[in-house]
Amino acid sequence: MKNNSELKTDVQNAIRWVPLLNDAEISVSVRDGVVSLTGFVNCYIKKLNAEHAAKKVIGVTYLVENIEVKIPRSWVKTDLEIKHEVQNALKFNWIIPHDKLSIYVEDGWLTLTGELTWNFQRETTLQAASYIMGVRGITDDITIKAEMEMIIEQKDVEKALALSWTFDDHDINVKVSGTIVTLTGTVNSWQQKEEAGRIVWNTPGISQLNNDLEIDYYFDLLY
Repeated sequence: MKNNSELKTDVQNAIRWVPLLNDAEISVSVRDGVVSLTGFVNCYIKKLNAEHAAKKVIGVTYLVENIEVKIPRSWVKTDLEIKHEVQNALKFNWIIPHDKLSIYVEDGWLTLTGELTWNFQRETTLQAASYIMGVRGITDDITIKAEMEMIIEQKDVEKALALSWTFDDHDINVKVSGTIVTLTGTVNSWQQKEEAGRIVWNTPGISQLNNDLEIDYYFDLLY
């Protein structure tokens, strides 16, 4: 069982292990499994990488991320330049139906709106935009709506979760209300929580996922 000091060291090492973050100015503090990240990076993708690295560390139950993106003067672009580059990045990715999206940029902060059919299209959109130099942050206002109305069966979602070896599906409760799926229960890592969400988002017809799974690193040790 990790104490605060051990978990802090593990998170710091995980962040340093990411090539893009070798010289990043990121501070880590830990209290009872809650990890806080503060500091500065020079591009938005580094901010995301730091968050993802911390979430992969065993023992992290909650993450507070307050990393600020400070764009170097030589990298600064106008909002119009950023918008054009984002448009091109989306346009040349065949997975993304870019004509269904709207892009707004204010002081380097990007807001994406529109309606897509699948969540993986939204994730691909956000990833593509994250690599654009000059972007300070992204607000995701993209909604998911299936092309055809479908009845989501709870048992189908449960079967999909049961196919994964990543976690014990018996610890996950599924509730379906129309096109909204809610997950509750306990898993023992952020990776398990995100993997459960990824699997559920593949459900045909889903429009919203409430991933309310709790993370308890020591959960499995009790049984």
